[in-house]
Amino acid sequence: MSSTDTAESRPQVSVIIPARNEEASLANCIESLVTQTGVEYEIIVVNDHSSDRTREIAASFSGVQVIDAAPLPENWTGKNNAVATGARAARGHWLLFTDADTVHLPGSLSRALAETEQHNVDMLSYSPEQIAVTFCEMAVLPVVFAELARQYPPSKVSDPKSSDAAANGQYILVKREAYDTIGGHAAVATNILEDVGLARAFKACGRKIRFRYAADAVRTRMYRNLRQLREGWTKNLALLFPEPSRLAVQLLMWWLLAWTLLSLAVAGLALGYWRTIYGALLIVLLYLRIRKAKFEIAATVLSLCCGPPLFAYLLVRSKRVHASGNVSWKGRNYDATKPQQDVNLQNHPATGRLS
Repeated sequence: MSSTDTAESRPQVSVIIPARNEEASLANCIESLVTQTGVEYEIIVVNDHSSDRTREIAASFSGVQVIDAAPLPENWTGKNNAVATGARAARGHWLLFTDADTVHLPGSLSRALAETEQHNVDMLSYSPEQIAVTFCEMAVLPVVFAELARQYPPSKVSDPKSSDAAANGQYILVKREAYDTIGGHAAVATNILEDVGLARAFKACGRKIRFRYAADAVRTRMYRNLRQLREGWTKNLALLFPEPSRLAVQLLMWWLLAWTLLSLAVAGLALGYWRTIYGALLIVLLYLRIRKAKFEIAATVLSLCCGPPLFAYLLVRSKRVHASGNVSWKGRNYDATKPQQDVNLQNHPATGRLS
């Protein structure tokens, strides 16, 4: 790690971990990072006003720099404020913004850096392998990530000629020079969906980005109970999908029709040969649609059986909450009715180098 470097040297990568009440997952994240090889790097954990053992856990790792997030400025989201604080302290030529609930595979950091050079990109974002444990996780997550893959195809996102832009905030590796040029996280300071906003800012400035599914590099368990899952996707879904109600109705009707036809056929009712075939075909097509999320077969089948109505509920709930203007996340409330405007970084107490 570059914590042993001289004052004149700079690490290749600064790993920045915003952490707010992450005592359940932070240790595993840091353990997977401190053993990375093949690249000089530093690790910065930004304690975002946690009320649990987050800071204590981070400080227990030798060589890890632990700093406290600046006071939350008006109109900034908590995560943007935390990562902006970390970016100010960072010395690396590249910045890796990664969440406290991620686990990084051995050698993944050096491979990611090599990937940026191979594809000549200024931003590399990975969609991690999603770990699903509980019933709700296995039922909902495959549908969510399958629909995200349809809404934001990685091939289009990675194509400079396409206007599609997306990133996953759990893993965003950016060139420091490009990050400074677009205005850093100040450019998306008010954005609840800061990862997609940052990717759009990069593309708008003509910077190349690469986005892909990366089970070979990083994995995560996003939510550990139903409350967290519901709150997290309520915060995000209405922003990720431009027509959440329409998508909810489409998927729900597809799911209902498929299972109704198949159930009636199995029950021996006189549906006729072709109607039975149509029901089975709809089930197969829905399975293939969900399978694109690349979850294990058991989770995909469970999601096929139960996922679409749960996903539809979360879509509608997210739209209603955003329409009300009061979006809640990790003990903070955000006004979703306010325009998400750029903020001058000069006025931000956590980052003084940009304007």
